[in-house]
Amino acid sequence: MSKPPDPDRIIAFQGVSGAYSDLACREVYPDMATLPTPAFKDTFQAVHQGRARLAMIPLENSVAGRVADIHHLMPDSGLHIIGEHFQRVHLHLLAPKGATIEGLETLHSHVHGLSQCRNLTKRLRLKPVIHADTAGAAAEVAEKGDPTAAAVASDLAGRIYGLASLKANIEDAAHNTTRFVIMAREPVDPGPEAEPVITSFVFRVRNVPAALYKSLGGFATNGVNMTKLESYMLEGEFSATQFYADVEGHPDQRPVRLALEELRFFSQEVKILGVYPADPFRNRDEEPGN
Repeated sequence: MSKPPDPDRIIAFQGVSGAYSDLACREVYPDMATLPTPAFKDTFQAVHQGRARLAMIPLENSVAGRVADIHHLMPDSGLHIIGEHFQRVHLHLLAPKGATIEGLETLHSHVHGLSQCRNLTKRLRLKPVIHADTAGAAAEVAEKGDPTAAAVASDLAGRIYGLASLKANIEDAAHNTTRFVIMAREPVDPGPEAEPVITSFVFRVRNVPAALYKSLGGFATNGVNMTKLESYMLEGEFSATQFYADVEGHPDQRPVRLALEELRFFSQEVKILGVYPADPFRNRDEEPGN
C-alpha cells in the first residue's frame, strides 16, 4: 500500500483534475501533488486543516474578466498571498479516440471556455453545452465515449481522461491568460530590499464626498504605481463598497508606507492580503523583441 503524500507537499485548487488551476499548480510546483476541491471555500479550508500547504487561486482572466466571488472570499479566508502566477490558457478540442472534427456535433465546456472559442464553434456549426468546469466537461465526454461530442479543455485534461486532441490552441484571443495567486497560512515577506514586489490589499472608504479621490491621492503624490483597482458591493448594499488593489512596492518602503498612511486616514478599513515577488510575466512587454 502506497504511502499518502506529505501535506506539506500538496497544493490545493478549486475544480477537478485537469482544470487550468491544476495545470497552474503543476507548472509552478512540479514536485508537489495537487488536491482538487469542490469550491473555493473548500480550497481555503484544505490549507487551514493542514491537508495542503498552499492554495492556487485564480483572480482574473484577460478575456473573461475577474473570477466571480473570489474578491469577497479572499479577505476572510485567513490566508496570505505569497506569490502570483500568470498562466497562458491554451484551449484544446478534445474528443474520444477515433472521433473526427468532421463528425462532431456538440461542444462541451465551461461557459468561459465556450465563449473563448466562438470562431471555431461557428465555423464547425457545433451546439455548445455548458458545464460547471472545463475538466469536468472533458471527464463526461470521455465517460460517454460519443464520437460526435467534444470538449474544450486543457491538454492535461485530455491526458488524464484519455481523450485525443483534435486541434490545439483553438482560443480566439492569443493573449488569453489567467492570473493566479498562491496563498498560505503564514505570510512570506520578501523584504523591502526585494525587487520587484507587489502589495495586495482591500479597503473601504468613508461615506463622505471625494473620499476615494483623497484616499488614493497618496499613491500619486508618492509616486507609487497602482496596477489594479477594483470595486465590488458588500452584502448587497449599494452604499457599501469595498476595493481591491495591487501596488508596486513594499509597505516598508517610504513611498508605499506614506501612501498607505494616507489611505488609512480616509478609509474605514485597510487589510493587506499579501506582499510577494512580482511574476516576471509583468515585464514581458519591456523585454527586447516583444
